[in-house]
Amino acid sequence: MARPITSIADLRAIAKRRVPRMFYDYCDSGSWTESTYRENESDFVPIKLRQRVAVDMRNRTLETTMVGEKVSMPVAIAPTGLTGMQHADGEIHAARAAEKAGIPFTLSTMSICSIEDIAENTSKPFWFQLYVMRDREFVMNLIRRAKAANCSALVLTLDLQILGQRHKDVINGLSTPPRMTIPNIINLATKPRWCFNMLRTNRRTFRNIAGHAKGVTDLRSLSSWTAEQFDPALSWDDVKWIKDQWGGKLILKGILDPEDAEKAVASGADALIVSNHGGRQLDGAVSSISALPTRRCQRSSRASATASRSSWMAASARARTSSRPSPTAPKACSSAAPSFTALAPAARPA
Repeated sequence: MARPITSIADLRAIAKRRVPRMFYDYCDSGSWTESTYRENESDFVPIKLRQRVAVDMRNRTLETTMVGEKVSMPVAIAPTGLTGMQHADGEIHAARAAEKAGIPFTLSTMSICSIEDIAENTSKPFWFQLYVMRDREFVMNLIRRAKAANCSALVLTLDLQILGQRHKDVINGLSTPPRMTIPNIINLATKPRWCFNMLRTNRRTFRNIAGHAKGVTDLRSLSSWTAEQFDPALSWDDVKWIKDQWGGKLILKGILDPEDAEKAVASGADALIVSNHGGRQLDGAVSSISALPTRRCQRSSRASATASRSSWMAASARARTSSRPSPTAPKACSSAAPSFTALAPAARPA
């Protein structure tokens, strides 16, 4: 009889056993010294819950709304690159699970399964996360494809103008699909379940990019294109342009600084995600959860805020629960804007 899975630690152990080293390390790591990556989790430890008793619990519920969408609880699946390399067709499985749970799923630009793959394998709208590339025609095409797939919100990531160095990826020679070097072949030989499942799918590259970007014809050209395309000149003018092109619900991801929060609200965004990219970009930045109280104090009632120990996973909503926050939890400001509940994420990388 298989041992019951009871915690994230159990899932981490299973992933480490089943997933090739380069993809497991991609998931479970941060940039440079990984100090921010570690603090994204450790800074949750001092936050305690306030226990109340003799309260009628029969009608308890976590149901609420996020950017106008009814959800079963104030949680969403964050955009996670290379999910389809953690498990064959991983994004499809995650989207179906989110749909079943009644929470939003966010597809990454750098996913293995494409926008169309998710739309064809789910029945409810999902969110799409957009990176701003130098090739604006490609960006515009991604927006069109997200519209055609009936995505209900666009999540614009603002903190990946320059890719943070992740030492484990450098050491492992991360590539999609993995290069057939001797160390990789030896490691893959110890992961028969993963190999078998990958052989059963044709989704083994960045399908949002391959076949859609100019000059991308093979793995080498795809890798080169991706490395050169993140735009270091990204500005608030680009945010306005994307908002105009999209025309729907816009969520800005990667906000840590109060001044940036004010600019994000002024841009007309529908929600903000207080995030340091899972500690995978600027090592030494504050943890997302420690930045969240300040950001709430700064924001206007026109936008809501979210945060988490990795990338986000806190809802811009008022969850109807019977408990109250602990006095030791981060203090919130008085505001006419909706309150939120911070929750732990279901996945680490962003």
